[in-house]
Amino acid sequence: MKEKNLDNEEQDILESFEAGEWVPVKDQKEQAARHRRYAQNTLRKDRRVNIRISAKDLDEIQARAVEDGIPYQTLMASILHRYVTGRLVDAKRQPQRHHEDSDQ
Repeated sequence: MKEKNLDNEEQDILESFEAGEWVPVKDQKEQAARHRRYAQNTLRKDRRVNIRISAKDLDEIQARAVEDGIPYQTLMASILHRYVTGRLVDAKRQPQRHHEDSDQ
């Protein structure tokens, strides 16, 4: 049964939960502490940089940050972190898939 006011992702999560696909985490306190340490190490800001970017790019970054409800500096740091860890890639550098025509 579809719940009201749920977006597609939330509905998928609810259906997965109701299907019994979720299991409790063993050693929940230990796991939570471990992930807190990961987050602290990832989010620790121990260096400062100055960069020059176009006003247009900064405006767009700030607008995206507002949409996400986070400070724009946090968004910029997140983008850089994801890029250097390989989790954010340039779509233009991705191999292009070519569709073969069925008439050939």
